[in-house]
Amino acid sequence: MSELDIKLMQTPDLNKERLEKLKSLFPDLFTVEGKLNPDELKKIIDPDLAKETERFEFKWFGKSEAKRTAFTPSKATLVYDEERSVNPEYADGNMIIEGENLETLKCLLAGYRERVKCIYIDPPYNKDKDFVYSDTWDDTKENYWEHIGVSKDGVIIDTNSDTSGRFHSNWLDMIYSRLILARQLLQDDGVIFISIDDNEITHLKKLCDEVFGEDNFLTKIIVRANSRGQTYKQIAKTHEYILVYTKTPETELLELEKNRDSDDLNLEDDIGKFNIRELRNRNPKFGRHNRPNLYYSIICNSKDIDKEGFSPVSLLKSDKFTIEVLPFNSEGIESCWRWGKEKFLKNNNINTLKSNLIAKKKQDGNYGIYEKYRKTTYKPKSIWDDNKFLTETGTIELGDLKLSEFFDFPKPVNLIKQCILMATEEGDIVLDFFAGSGTTAQATIELNIEKDEARNFILIQIPELITENTDTGKKALAAGYKKISDITIERNKRVIQRIEKEEAEKQPSLLDNDKKPFKTGFKVYKLAKSNFPRVDFASDPAKTEEENLALLNQYIDEKEVMYLAMIDEKNIFDEVLLKNGFMLNYSKEKSDGFSKNKVFQINDDFKECLICMDMSIANETLKELEQYKDKIFICLERALDTTMKWNLKHLLGEKLIAF
Repeated sequence: MSELDIKLMQTPDLNKERLEKLKSLFPDLFTVEGKLNPDELKKIIDPDLAKETERFEFKWFGKSEAKRTAFTPSKATLVYDEERSVNPEYADGNMIIEGENLETLKCLLAGYRERVKCIYIDPPYNKDKDFVYSDTWDDTKENYWEHIGVSKDGVIIDTNSDTSGRFHSNWLDMIYSRLILARQLLQDDGVIFISIDDNEITHLKKLCDEVFGEDNFLTKIIVRANSRGQTYKQIAKTHEYILVYTKTPETELLELEKNRDSDDLNLEDDIGKFNIRELRNRNPKFGRHNRPNLYYSIICNSKDIDKEGFSPVSLLKSDKFTIEVLPFNSEGIESCWRWGKEKFLKNNNINTLKSNLIAKKKQDGNYGIYEKYRKTTYKPKSIWDDNKFLTETGTIELGDLKLSEFFDFPKPVNLIKQCILMATEEGDIVLDFFAGSGTTAQATIELNIEKDEARNFILIQIPELITENTDTGKKALAAGYKKISDITIERNKRVIQRIEKEEAEKQPSLLDNDKKPFKTGFKVYKLAKSNFPRVDFASDPAKTEEENLALLNQYIDEKEVMYLAMIDEKNIFDEVLLKNGFMLNYSKEKSDGFSKNKVFQINDDFKECLICMDMSIANETLKELEQYKDKIFICLERALDTTMKWNLKHLLGEKLIAF
């Protein structure tokens, strides 16, 4: 990002990034002024193809504008709502975000790009009186913030009548821009599941082929969504669909565990039959080896080998017969373990056959570390007709939480659980940006308990005002719920409270086994206008970037300095770090290495930096930074005079971020 973009506190400009990437690969396609030359671009296209006027292309009114909207950066931010958060000390990255989802996805882009493993969405199906989102707002106008629920308690979404000439186009405009951003957030081995019905299935399939690529289409799952059927011409319709796409063709879905043993359990110990699967990450190409907790040495005892050729494993060397095994594959490609150290220790005890980990020498002479499993797996089918996937089941589940009378047609927990199981493992992030009643969060929480694993969820729900147009709306308003997002949050608050109660009842037995009770929580964030008044600054297109930068600096000096001293420091840190590529579950600790300035050490799962929000940087700090010159240093631009900025730039280079 340019210095001007950084100072304007906006999210990444994806159009600019694409042009810069294209220019770095093919500079001959650009003019001497740095502009893309369309004529040069046409020269590399097959002339016959270029002349063809009739070719297959999926077009609709508003498509180009929807794409531009997706790539346009945002100056909004996310503000922490402590009052509505639940057990935030145990959130560990779990979030429910109240806000318009397109702008919220843009806010997440810098910190969460290519870090989400699974996306599940249940968007509006575009039935008559169903709603669509209006994305034609101008962020320089106050009614924009009013529309996304910042200035008022909530928003009323536009209806999309089937009598409208743009009935399908309006819906496609809405979903297209959001799917473009969703793809940016997916890991290379990520998977997206989209629930839909017959109204838009044909159009959505063609649209996803364009966004994700035809080669990345996995399947169209048919789900028996209701038992009695809805009237649909002459046939009672009982099904819906889930479209499944990956980001890259190499991605493999995980198999599901069967409920009973099968013949592939061909090994046996004193407990019973088992089989093995390698502990090393199954897809080293997409390995998460930059997560320290998944990269460590495992020691196998090459002397103590049983009749099957297996030997016990540990983390400690004991004698000359021990061999150190690192998470590399046989070709030496760096990878990582599927389990962190804590789970390794929980599943391994070298003094008993109950250990779930063993080592075995491979044909190439290297040792592999394997997990014992006693349940076989199966490939999921393309038709899901179990009663646990019915919408009626989702209503019953919501009724168990005393919320069914406030929300119509919730997705069942097991439907989303099955999607998550097919796509995720320990430590993965699940995203749902049409959260509705919040089923995705409940599914993730319950899976974490069942599997003794830690997945994280991010839910986004627009603060849509509840109206009295339906019976559920009237009851929800009477119960004090003003917005759909209120129900999203309340549902998962009750889920956690129920779990805490169940865990408390188990407490005596848990203490006997020296096992800590399961604890979880989530943080609530709200989409909001930036904390920095500078976002209201409008660049002059007639001036150069240097001239606009000088005007912006003057604007900041005149309007921002006193304001920053009055607002919540936590929100400032969140916005600055999020827009500089940090996840919101970052840890923050005051560094003892600085005598004059208050400097904090910041770490998330992928990055680290030092940050100082003081209004001036002392000379002592410059000297003390010499021992941290390998780290990013973030500070206020106005904290640096010309000499200090030059010295810091000389010391840190591109690792200095002054905003």
